[in-house]
Amino acid sequence: MQRYTYKVVEVREKLLGGKMSGGKLEKLLNDHAADGWQLKAITATEVKGRVGPGGVEGLLVTFERPVQ
Repeated sequence: MQRYTYKVVEVREKLLGGKMSGGKLEKLLNDHAADGWQLKAITATEVKGRVGPGGVEGLLVTFERPVQ
């Protein structure tokens, strides 16, 4: 039976009202793929901002790979 390990990465919009970049997401996916991670799911959510108690729009990107 194959076992997997998982990794969740938070991706936030830029702090000053910038939009989420497709290029930024593509680089994130390719960087993790190069390390053997496969995309499992992308979930739109409110993630904790870097400053203050409020959240910002963002994505939770979930990866999986087989346990070695």
